[in-house]
Amino acid sequence: MREQVRFAVLGPVSAWRGAVEVDLGPPRQRAVLAVLLLAEGGRVPVDRLVDALWGAAPPASAVGSVRTYVHRLRRALGEDAALIRSVGDAYVVRALPGDLDLAAFRELTARAEPARRAGDLHGAAVHLRDALALWRGPALSGVRGEFTQVRREQLEALRLSALESLLAIRLDLGEHAEAVTELAVLVAGHPLDERFREMLMLALYRCGRQSAALETYAEARTLLAEELGVDPAPALQRLYERILRGDGDLLAVPGDGGPATANSHSATRDTVASDTVAPDTVTPDTVTPDTVTPDTVARDAVARDAVPPHAVPPHAVTPVEATPAPSATPQPASPQRPSRPVPAQLPSGLHGFVGREAQLDLASALVPEGDAPSATVVIGGTAGVGKTAFAIHWARRIAPRFPDGQLYLNLRGFDPVGAPVPPAQALRTLLEALGVPPRELPEDQDALAARLRTVLTGRRVLILLDNARDAGQIRPLLPGAPGCLVIVTSRNRLGGLVAVDGARPLRLDVLTAREGRDLLLRRLGAERVAAEPEAVREIVELCARLPLALAVAAARAADRTAFPLAALADELAEGHGSLDAFTDADQAADVRAVLSWSYHALSPAAARLFRLLVLHPGPDVSLPAAASLAGLGTAATRSLLAELVHAHLVDEPAPGRYAWHDLLRAYAAELSAGTAGPDEITAARRRMADHYLHSAYAAARLMDLTRDRIVLADPSPGVRSEAHTTPQRAMAWFGTERAVLVAVLREASAHGFDVHAWQLAWCVEHHFGRQGLWHELGVTLRTALESADRLGDPTALAHIHRGLAQAESYAKRTGDARAHIERAIELFAKVGDVPALTESHRQLSVVLEVQGDLEGALDHHRQALELLGPDGDGRLRSWILNGLGWYHSLLGRHREALEFCATALELARARDDDYTLGHVLNSIGHARHHLGAHDEAVAAFEEALARFRHVGGVPWAEAHTLASLADSRLALGQPDRARALLAEGVRILERLGHPDAGAMREKLAALAPDGDRAAPSG
Repeated sequence: MREQVRFAVLGPVSAWRGAVEVDLGPPRQRAVLAVLLLAEGGRVPVDRLVDALWGAAPPASAVGSVRTYVHRLRRALGEDAALIRSVGDAYVVRALPGDLDLAAFRELTARAEPARRAGDLHGAAVHLRDALALWRGPALSGVRGEFTQVRREQLEALRLSALESLLAIRLDLGEHAEAVTELAVLVAGHPLDERFREMLMLALYRCGRQSAALETYAEARTLLAEELGVDPAPALQRLYERILRGDGDLLAVPGDGGPATANSHSATRDTVASDTVAPDTVTPDTVTPDTVTPDTVARDAVARDAVPPHAVPPHAVTPVEATPAPSATPQPASPQRPSRPVPAQLPSGLHGFVGREAQLDLASALVPEGDAPSATVVIGGTAGVGKTAFAIHWARRIAPRFPDGQLYLNLRGFDPVGAPVPPAQALRTLLEALGVPPRELPEDQDALAARLRTVLTGRRVLILLDNARDAGQIRPLLPGAPGCLVIVTSRNRLGGLVAVDGARPLRLDVLTAREGRDLLLRRLGAERVAAEPEAVREIVELCARLPLALAVAAARAADRTAFPLAALADELAEGHGSLDAFTDADQAADVRAVLSWSYHALSPAAARLFRLLVLHPGPDVSLPAAASLAGLGTAATRSLLAELVHAHLVDEPAPGRYAWHDLLRAYAAELSAGTAGPDEITAARRRMADHYLHSAYAAARLMDLTRDRIVLADPSPGVRSEAHTTPQRAMAWFGTERAVLVAVLREASAHGFDVHAWQLAWCVEHHFGRQGLWHELGVTLRTALESADRLGDPTALAHIHRGLAQAESYAKRTGDARAHIERAIELFAKVGDVPALTESHRQLSVVLEVQGDLEGALDHHRQALELLGPDGDGRLRSWILNGLGWYHSLLGRHREALEFCATALELARARDDDYTLGHVLNSIGHARHHLGAHDEAVAAFEEALARFRHVGGVPWAEAHTLASLADSRLALGQPDRARALLAEGVRILERLGHPDAGAMREKLAALAPDGDRAAPSG
């Protein structure tokens, strides 16, 4: 007669034939047997075995290898094909409950529940002790892989549930003194699990240790507040209040011999489960140096206490069927299905979680109430931004609102070693966690999804799906009935889930500066952070306020307590632009490794664009600029940018504008340096410079039609310049690209694109001057001068010197301004550029005006008019005539001034040129005011102000017109209106940082509130 074969999965995967252990072969062969045994009599298709062993990337020989493993297992077990049977394209292990320790464990725990309800607490405890004695260490030991890791975690949750039930019964039996030690170990291993802490408090109280019980509660309250930002659950609070007032009813022990009473812990634990925070379930992907708990130490200690040292292998366990039922429990006619524990799988919260209050409030508002439809919330953000930490923190905060269970599943969408979890496998995992026996699960994915929707009907369950790859991985897992919440984290945006399935997106950005400081404070302590506030600020910014980078930096500082934080800040600053300072042996805490998981999921074209974007100096980039950089069409580039946004490797903070944080830029720079050749980089830089030069030139020509022109070379193939249709759009483009243009010019000069540098400076000069951006104007022109000097091109040098004259003049450095403009006049005369020479004489007049040489200024305007000739540009003529009128008025020749200005006004009105009209009307107002015609002056100034405001973008001209209008209002005896006008002008100049702000402020201060002064009219 053949000896019976028995199997074990609650420990090392093993098999015995009689008393002899069977050699099951290498780990992958053992894994095949483990998967078959975990099905507990259900069919396992070959493709599911392949998925379990190799994930989503099996070798071509996978199916053949599976069949070979099954053949070898049959031979090793010495059976005649009756034990591992082939059923179509599937296998099934036919084992009696007594032949598999997992089946015996389920049956024993199932028998414990009716015994407890019938009052046979001793019998229930015997069943649970026997069930726990079957465990010989961590489940599925010796078998590796994603599938077995998920199942290992589920089995561990079953063990903890049985241990909880046993300890609750022991408290009801009065064994509180003996249980205190075990409970203390469990609490140390699961500090946020209120189930074990509640039992420990009760045990301590019954041992006469009321103060220790209250301290246990205080510790829980502090931990929950610090880690999760929540209060203890109502059940724990009620127990605390009863212990605090010395409730004698808590000391009553139900004992044995009758049904459990209301005072018994085991009778109330099902109700308590709906109030408590879910137990800790740490999975490999969530373990970082900051999330490790004492579980790995405490579990071994619990196992030593809970499992007798003489625990024997399955071959020595009496079959469950042969165990007589307790006399107090009537034997049912058919086996009774076990009472399923409420799943509580949420991992422990991240130590040091800070901030995100606005996002937490927004997320909590999405939780369905009552019969509201189930909701799905997609938490997105770039790698390392803390999506999983946020999701767990939020889930644990709202866990009491889902009394029917909280499920957690890592879908491994972006995993360095494992393949993404297939939807069918995820469905099986969720269904088994909800208590559906594996043998009852269908094979078809659609049938599994329908079964999940059925099981969830009528329940309030929270499902946290971490690290999802795409919408297709999530969609089959969504509940159909009301009341459930699905939280999804992903590096991808999962736009299809939002558009088709009504999911609500919740995007996480990097931390604020204050939140970054709070994170360091939580990790390093208040005293250390307060001692070096400047170093803390630098660390936060050098880490780009990315939570993962801050956590790595904090861990480094925590390891070097003798070092000042300034040393860490210096180290990070020295490595700025590199990720070397954020490396870690644990890939989950290594910034470079974490970013790589998103990068390697990109298409080749999107990966190339990501590498090239680092050549753009930022702070953000438009679609046409990105297309030019890559040498692609805008439609193709838009698609690639959407892929990068989808992967959270770039962000779209405004429509059509794309940006990324410094650590992503550093990562892209590393990739670019390792893959792109010098010719490719040079060509990309040239296309980028061409894009901004030709776009800026087109905008400058629209905004200043009178200005002399420069000649540009044709753009490189693949360049997509911006299309400007109106001066307003051109000005808006300059405003949007202002910071980018300064950075691009600097990059062009630094990389030898000297022609681009000086010509781009020419393009931005008018806009920057018109906006009063004197500092940016000076910076760009001085950089351009270096390029022009290297070129030795007199035309380039002439244009840049003329621009610098304007910048220095506005900055009140008139000596430097005069030197630059005189050098420009000399060079323009040398090359014979008459239009530029004309404009330069006009500009020299402005410098001479500031120096007080009004006759000289008038003379150079006459020279400009002579150079223009009778057929010159009409708009430039109106400007020169207005200048002649202005200088006549400054010299006290106001009636002559009005004659010049009248001609200029006629020319400007004919062109409906608001900008020129504003300046001409300002000159007319000045002359009218000094002739004593204050009402006419007010009319001129008010129209000038309206013209400036209509054209926009000339705040300095607006401010000076306000001051002139104030003078005329004061002359009319209207001091209050004058003060209001001056105050508005001061605000504008102060906002610009204009050097005239001080003088105008003094003028306002000198105007007494009750004054009624008249300005001189002469």
